[in-house]
Amino acid sequence: MDVKKSKATVALMMMFMMLFLVNFPGCFSAASQQPNNKKSTHLKPHNGFHSSFLFPVTGNVYPLGYYSISLSIGNPPKVFEFDIDTGSDLTWVQCDAPCTGCTKPIDHLYKPQKHILVSCEHPSCGVVHFPESPHCEKPDDQCDFEIDYVDHGSVLGVVVADVFSLRFMNGSLIHLPLTFGCAYDLKNPGPYDPPAAGVLGLSNGKASILSQLRSFDLTRNVLGHCLSGKGGGFLFLGDDLVPSGMSWMPVSANSKHYLSSPAEVFFDGKPTGIKDLKVVFDSGSSYTYFGFQVYEGVLTLVRKGLTKKPLDTVQDKALPICWKGTKPFKSVHDVKNYFSTLTLKFKDTQNIQLELQPEAYLIVTEDGNACFGILNGTEAGLGDLNVIGDISLIGKMVVYDNEKQRIGWISADCNRLPLDSNYKEDIQQPYAANFGILEENHPKTQGSSESNVRVRNREL
Repeated sequence: MDVKKSKATVALMMMFMMLFLVNFPGCFSAASQQPNNKKSTHLKPHNGFHSSFLFPVTGNVYPLGYYSISLSIGNPPKVFEFDIDTGSDLTWVQCDAPCTGCTKPIDHLYKPQKHILVSCEHPSCGVVHFPESPHCEKPDDQCDFEIDYVDHGSVLGVVVADVFSLRFMNGSLIHLPLTFGCAYDLKNPGPYDPPAAGVLGLSNGKASILSQLRSFDLTRNVLGHCLSGKGGGFLFLGDDLVPSGMSWMPVSANSKHYLSSPAEVFFDGKPTGIKDLKVVFDSGSSYTYFGFQVYEGVLTLVRKGLTKKPLDTVQDKALPICWKGTKPFKSVHDVKNYFSTLTLKFKDTQNIQLELQPEAYLIVTEDGNACFGILNGTEAGLGDLNVIGDISLIGKMVVYDNEKQRIGWISADCNRLPLDSNYKEDIQQPYAANFGILEENHPKTQGSSESNVRVRNREL
């Protein structure tokens, strides 16, 4: 860890504390409630409930394409839906500054106030732009940001700091200032209007909400999610729900993304000849993406395995590669026995492997066809980057331990919250929409190629 950077981050949060205690008296508080004594029939927290946050998740992979949670921002608090994205670090929300290209009605947008703007000289602006430096004409200019997505969408906005209302698993409620993006210019958000108002950045970058919570010493820099194939699931911040006995794999310390150790690919238990494959675990991607050569190799094996099976190729608007049966399929369960398991065995680990059974790479569309949920990442603009998306994470508790720079997963029942507490037992929910594939967070300078087209430095 860089000691200077660590101290700068702590100093940054102390400055926010002073700023908000002046502007929002009493905002950093905890309203304790009696914990629910009802015993859980699911995962058991091993460290109590005092330092973790648990959120019910809504959404699915198909038909609408991502998973989201609700967060309250402002004073008085207002609830917004956020797409959970382990592939990016900056959290942002659509805001009325006013907004161009926003997909939410104006009364559902975040309304920023001038006193919450983050200046260009503030340390948090440098964190958002890291490893580059913010480009501003004057130190007291507002801190702008831009995020580009590989599906040609982009988000432009200004960095702000406002109060988030969060409840610990023991019932205590806290209100504290966190830094995030106020997005006032959205471009090409996707084929559907996303029901989420923004993106919750959960990568290991210092701009993430989790990193900020850790700098307050409120929780461990650990997060996990459990996504259900039926829709819904749960997300937690902190380490209270991490199962014992989980197997772990180191992730790259030199990337803001959760980048794996090299892996060898097996199909139906047999080597494919594909080796040294590194993958990024990205909950912001609906599907899994392989670079062209890996994608072609895997698809060839899948097709070869379907020889003499009662399936025919068919065109379907949902995905590029699809098959139909003698009658429409109702679920993946109807077709999975025709396909084989794809396995990633990671090197430099103690026999750690990620098994992608057919349910982890197939969807059944509204037309009753089975479609291949592994896509050509090179064609999508990812180059040779390989991404493990939501479809391959369903039915697993996936834990990202940023303090020990590792990731682990284990099969789990994601249809219920792990605690009975104050949440509903059944958390299957209506669905959400897709807002992009993998986010590349590279804030642009004033001289970027689009500066003559889009409004920048919009004053709030």
